[in-house]
Order: sequence, then C-alpha cells, then structure tokens
Amino acid sequence: MSFHGDFIKHHQRILRLLKTCSRAPSLRSTKPLHALTVTAGPNPDQPIFLYNSIISLYASLGEPLTARKLFDKMPDRNVVSFNSIISAYSRCGYVEDALRMFLYMINRGFEPTQFTFGGLLSCDSLNPVEGAQLQASVLKNGLFCADAFVGTALLGLYGRHGCFYEVVSVFEDMPRKSLVTWNSIVSIFGKHGFVEDCMFLFCELVRSEAALTESSFVGVIHGLSNEQDLEFGEQIHGLVIKNGFDYELLVANSLVNMYFQCAGICSAEKMFKDLAIRDVVSWNTIIGALAESENFGKALELYLRMSVDIVFPNQTTFVYVINSCAGLQNSILGKSIHAKVIKNALECDVFVGSALVDFYAKCDNLEGAHLCFSEISNKNIVSWNALILGYASKSSPTSIFVLIELLQLGYQPNEFTFSHVLRSSLAFELLQLHCLIIRMGYENYEYVLGSLMTSYAKSGLISDALAFVTALNIPRAVVPANIIAGIYNRTGQYNETVKLLSQLERPDIVSWNIVIAACAHNGDYKEVLELFKYMCAARIYPDNYTFVSLLSACSKLCNLALGSSLHGLIKKTEIISSDTFVCNMLIDMYGKCGSIGSSVKIFNEMTDRNVITWTALISALGLNGFAQRALERFREMEFLGFKPDRVALIAVLTACRHGGLVREGMELFERMNRSYGVEPEMDHYHCVVDLLVPQDRLAKFGLRFCLAEVCLSFQDNMPYSDGVFENLDPLLLSLKCL
Repeated sequence: MSFHGDFIKHHQRILRLLKTCSRAPSLRSTKPLHALTVTAGPNPDQPIFLYNSIISLYASLGEPLTARKLFDKMPDRNVVSFNSIISAYSRCGYVEDALRMFLYMINRGFEPTQFTFGGLLSCDSLNPVEGAQLQASVLKNGLFCADAFVGTALLGLYGRHGCFYEVVSVFEDMPRKSLVTWNSIVSIFGKHGFVEDCMFLFCELVRSEAALTESSFVGVIHGLSNEQDLEFGEQIHGLVIKNGFDYELLVANSLVNMYFQCAGICSAEKMFKDLAIRDVVSWNTIIGALAESENFGKALELYLRMSVDIVFPNQTTFVYVINSCAGLQNSILGKSIHAKVIKNALECDVFVGSALVDFYAKCDNLEGAHLCFSEISNKNIVSWNALILGYASKSSPTSIFVLIELLQLGYQPNEFTFSHVLRSSLAFELLQLHCLIIRMGYENYEYVLGSLMTSYAKSGLISDALAFVTALNIPRAVVPANIIAGIYNRTGQYNETVKLLSQLERPDIVSWNIVIAACAHNGDYKEVLELFKYMCAARIYPDNYTFVSLLSACSKLCNLALGSSLHGLIKKTEIISSDTFVCNMLIDMYGKCGSIGSSVKIFNEMTDRNVITWTALISALGLNGFAQRALERFREMEFLGFKPDRVALIAVLTACRHGGLVREGMELFERMNRSYGVEPEMDHYHCVVDLLVPQDRLAKFGLRFCLAEVCLSFQDNMPYSDGVFENLDPLLLSLKCL
C-alpha cells in the first residue's frame, strides 16, 4: 500500500515537472524529465499522456528525431500520439516523414482528427497539390463542416503559396468561421498587397460584432503600405484605442511600422514616442525605419538610447545598426558594435555576419570583410553576395574567384550574385559570365540583364549593349529600359531616350529622371516642366535628381518665379533640401536669375560644401557684378583647403573679366599650371581675350582675330597637341608676319 502511494506521488511530481517544463521548454530540462518517466514506469491511470506530452516538448524544441525514438518505444499509442509526432515532423519541415506517419496511422486503424490534418496542413514544405489531396480526405471524413479548425489550416496553406482562388473558395465554402479564420484571411490578403480586399474583409469582421483580438488588428495594419492607405490606417488606429489595444505591444509596433510606410519617418517617430511601453521589437521597428530612410545618424542615436530603457539589443538590432554604420562609413563606431556582437556570441549568425561583411567592405577593409565571412557558421547566398559585392565595388578580380568557390561548394547563385560580379568584370571575363548566365537561366532577370548591359557599355562595347534593345522585349522591363536609356543619354541620343521610355507601361522614378534629363540636355526646357507635371499626376514623387534637371531648366529659362516655387517644394522634403548637389544647383539657378542674395543665403546655410559649391557661388557673384567679392570667396576657398579645378578657374576668370580686374585675372591665369596643376584650355583663353582686349577692338576685329592675337603671346604654352587652336594657325602665321 505504501509502495503504491509512493508510486502515485512520484507520478504526480512528474506531472508537476511536466507543467513547469511546458511553460519554458528547453532541451536541458526535457531530457531529465524523459529519463524520470522511463525509470518511473508507466502510470496505470495515464499510460500514454506523459509520453505524448514529452513528444510535444521535443517537437517544440525542433527535435523530431528524438521525438520519433520515444514514439517507437511507446508501449501503447493513441490518436494523440500520432498527432504529436506528425506535428513534430511538420514543424521542422519534414513533410515526407509527416505524410508517411499519416499513412501509417490510417493503416493501423486510427481515424484522423481535425488536429491530424491541422498538423499536416501547417507544414511549410507541403505543396498545394498535396494540400488539395488532404482537402479531399478532409471532406471525405466530414471534418470540414465539423468546425473551423481544418478550414483555417487550409486557408493558411493556400495563402502561403499565393493560391488566392483556392483561398477565396475555401473561405466561402466554410460553414463555420471562427475569429481565427477571419484573422487568417485578413492577414493573407494584407501580406500579399491586396489592400482593398483586406480592408473590406476587416470591415465585414467589425460588422459581425465579433470580439476583436490583437491578431485582428495586426493582420490589417500589415497590409497598409503607402500614402493612399493612411486615412484607413488612422481609422484603424482610432479603433485600436477604442478597443483598448493601444497598450498591446504587438499592435503598437505594427502601428509604428504602418505610419512609417504610409506617412514617413516623422509620423513613425511620433508614434514611437507616444508608446507607453516599448520592447526590443519597438526599438527595432523605429531603428529599422530610420536606417531604411537613410537617416543613419538618428538610427545610431536611438540604438545608444536603448540602454536607458533597459532594453537589450538582439540579432535584428545589430543588423540595423551595422547597416547604419556602413551607410555613414563610420568604422570606429562600427568596430565597437562588432565587439558587442562578439560579446553577445552573434558573430556566427548569418544575418549579423552578412551585415558585418557589408560594413567592412564599405569601409575599404576587404580583409576584415573576408574574416567576418569566415566566421559565419551557416552561410547562405546572402552572405556570399555580400562578400562578392564588397570585392566588386572595389573593382577587385577576387569577386570572380569568390563566385567560382561558391559554385564549387554547391551553392546556387541568384540574380543578385551575377549582378554584383558583373560590376568588376573585364571584357574577356564578361563573355564567359554571359555564357554562364545563359546556361543557368538568368538572362531574362531584370537586374542581371541591366548589369550585363551596363558592363558591356562600361567595357566600351556600346553596340553590344544596345543590341539588347532589338534582341529582347525591353519596353516591358523597367530596369533594363532605364539602363539602355542612360546609354542613349551618355551618347547624346536624347530623342532615342524619350522614344524608348515612352513605351514603358509603368515607368519608375529613375525612368522619369532619365527622360527629364534627356529633354534638359536637348534644350527642350518647356518639355521638362510638362513632364514634371505628368510625373506628379502619376503620383511619382521627385527626388534630388529630378530637382537638379528642373533647376537646370529654370536656369536656362531665367525663370526666377518658377525656380523659387521649386525651392519651396524642395524645402518640404528635409532629406532633399540638405542634399549638397541640389543646393549647388539652387545657388547656380538664383545666380543666373539675378537673385544673388538668395544664392549667398543658401551658401551660408549649407553645412556640407564642396568645390562645386564654391564654384557656383563665385560664378553667381561674377555674373551679377560682384567681381571683388567673387575673388575674395575664391581666396577663402583656397584658404579652407579646397583645390580649384578647371571650372572654378573659369568662374573666377569670368568674374575678373566682368569686373575689369585685369591684374588679378592675369595673376590667376599665370598660376593655373604652377599652383593648381590645371592646364589652360580654350575656355580659359576666351576669358583672357575678354580680359585683355578692349571692347572696341573686340567689336571691330571680332573674337576670332583677337583670340589669335592673344594666343600669339602664349604660343609656347598653347596646347596645340590637343588640336584646340588648329583653326587659328593661318591667323597666327599672318600675325607673325606683321
């Protein structure tokens, strides 16, 4: 009697241990529990329960083989035993083993339940054909009408594979739909970009007066991804607050991401600041949004503030902050984060490791990139691509050898692999790579095709690059069409650019920028402005390249009103308004339109200046009669360490010409080669002619005669070898005879 009592108590302790293990399963606790169960012997009251529970624990820990060994040693089994081992195989993606166990179960006379089919249908490796066969078995067993469990699992299967007709068919045929069913179909349509269907179904769910859960909101919020969805997103946000889910982290984090996708980073930051509670996902969401917006400095600032909230970074956090360091090329901070990665034992992680490879490559440390690559334990094609891109970006031939190693080790390259390696390929390697691309079936992939055309053009094989226009149906593919149009632009075939891109059904921002630039280069400035109107009407929003072409057109037209309007539009976009290239164009535009005050104001507000910035200001001052100030700015530029180039010297010589500063202008001209290493060209000699020759003599004899007269005094230093002055030789000879 005492022995029986001890036996029962022992099994009760095992049950309590099982309950504890189930709360936080780990292999370390499950194996001793398994050993205790074996040594204690079977419980007469619950002979199978313990074994089934331990199989489920092993399944949750990704140990299907250990679960199968226990299943094979079970003295007795029931339907739950089979369901548990089928679920174990399904969770780990072993679809063939799961199906074999399903057949074995039927052969042993066990009747499958909705949980049997639910376990099978939840397997990610199950294909739609196998799913359809199981669906037939479900209908035969009458489980489809019994409850919503199997039908919801079928929705998940077809949704994963993008079989939307089957998704709708199953949903409509389901006699019983649970809240999980509704959440599932809303999530499926939202995830695949069917926003209107997603909204409609969510509204239907709300009208049904079902008790909404956080999954209901997360599913529909994830489907909202652009500006047109913002109004509906704000309504959802109001409903979230009304239902008291604004304190649920899963919902709140989804809202942060939604505001970033639909309204931009400012709205996302505001939502993030309003969160009452934040977890690591909250921080990752906003840091990732900032990194994606190329606001790398702020992303790193928030990462450093995480510790204040006592939130510890995880794998995803490190990926975002390493990418931010790469974007800023901040090697010091990047190395300190690398040290923290090692401290957290994440250097072997494929995602973190790939980010480190990219970081070191962008900081010109290819040796460090290769070392980080070697540390990755389970490399995938992304990590290989990161290393190849690192070498290719520096035009290193090692990228070819890395590709060969990749192929020898049995990895399957993708379109990005070939796109990267083509960057650094030489002409003779290009032909071999092209053959390999055709052999592996990647020749029709947009990015590969674009990289091939770019490589042919870069190698000087322009005719081979343009041959793709006739060989392939380019107008249907945006990326290759953009590249061909870019080649047309570089070779001065602007009409061909417009003709090619006008055939695109859905041109992107790059397409619009290329065609606008083509019209600007061709002198069709009014057409540039018309194209900009059409672009805005098509809801394609301008970037810095668009504004550069538009401001160039305003400069040529001397249209100050239009240029000022564009400046106002630029100011609305914080990132574009701080772009150095755009600011340089604004200085030039205002200068050419006679608003020198605006040019100086923009220059003074700029924090990041280059030689072009100084040149634009000097040119603007010279054009507007402020020659002395232009010369002062030129000397200030020199003092700050900026070395003048040929264009800067033309600008300052032109300013001297307008202001009659002959002595200063000639001093600069004489110092061109000696002090600045710039060989005088035709444009510089034009400036000298204007500077030295009186206007009445220029009017009387003409520019060509006066130019020849001045050039005679510089004949020993003139670049005859360039053929610039060949047409002046007869005049020079006649002048020598005088």
